[in-house]
Amino acid sequence: MPLSFAVIGTGAIGGFYGARLAKAGADVHFLLHRDYDFVVRNGLQVDSCDGSFRLCQPHVYRDVADMPPCDVVLVCLKSVNNHLLPALLPHVVHEHSLVVLIQNGIGLEEDLQKQFPGLFLAAGLAFICSSKTEPGRISHQCYGSINFGNYSCTDQRLFQRTVENFQQAGITAHEVEYHEARWKKAVWNMPFNGMTVALNTQTDKLLAHPATLQLIYEQMMEVVAAAKCLGVNGVDEAFVHQMIETTKVMTPYSPSMKLDYDFHRPMEIDYLYTRPISIAEKAGCPMPKLAMLEAELRFMASENNQL
Repeated sequence: MPLSFAVIGTGAIGGFYGARLAKAGADVHFLLHRDYDFVVRNGLQVDSCDGSFRLCQPHVYRDVADMPPCDVVLVCLKSVNNHLLPALLPHVVHEHSLVVLIQNGIGLEEDLQKQFPGLFLAAGLAFICSSKTEPGRISHQCYGSINFGNYSCTDQRLFQRTVENFQQAGITAHEVEYHEARWKKAVWNMPFNGMTVALNTQTDKLLAHPATLQLIYEQMMEVVAAAKCLGVNGVDEAFVHQMIETTKVMTPYSPSMKLDYDFHRPMEIDYLYTRPISIAEKAGCPMPKLAMLEAELRFMASENNQL
């Protein structure tokens, strides 16, 4: 039987996965903000390389207090908004709910668990090119798989059913060891998010130039070294080459941090850079190139009034 889902943050990621689940027959409830009225009138449109579709009458809410408790809560907010979760989550969870943080960065589950000690938590690591630049419309350009890492869910069947519901919706979904999942995503996120901002470019141009291709490789290898130092398995040089080759053939892309910078929104510097760099430093494995990139992003955020 399909699980019920709440989507907290109906943007490029939450809107895409939630809509795919709803299209497959799952009971999905979307929290919306700016485009609530638009979606009520027009539905939620997904323009996808895998086939476009529209949810004509999705279950949408302006106020989380009106949402029902759900079996699985997909948190797709930017991590800069995680301070809102203590007020949001109690409305949409029940005693046995699983909360999946489909967010970028390191340390997210650890911090939320401190606020909700008994909550079942998992990480969702999306490998997808998707954007939302106008109300009620998701643009899915390529890829779309998601890895799930179990952080604290002792109900293994609930966790497995969550992965299965994604698979039944036609989404490539896998269970991956938690730390491996988070650090593998960091291999891609830490170089590409920051570099597209610092150099005002897209992924394809970074890889087309020999100098920036080499720098991307070296930054990725800093993440690999940190993961190894922390005892994380499965994050190695072969994965770096895989990520580079995958990115070379994908649609030219502006990652989420580049869009946030361009639209004068706060950038996710803390969990994407500051936290993993600090963790690696304490473990005796500094990341100097990525630390420099973090400093550049801090400066740009300050100049762009994003701090």
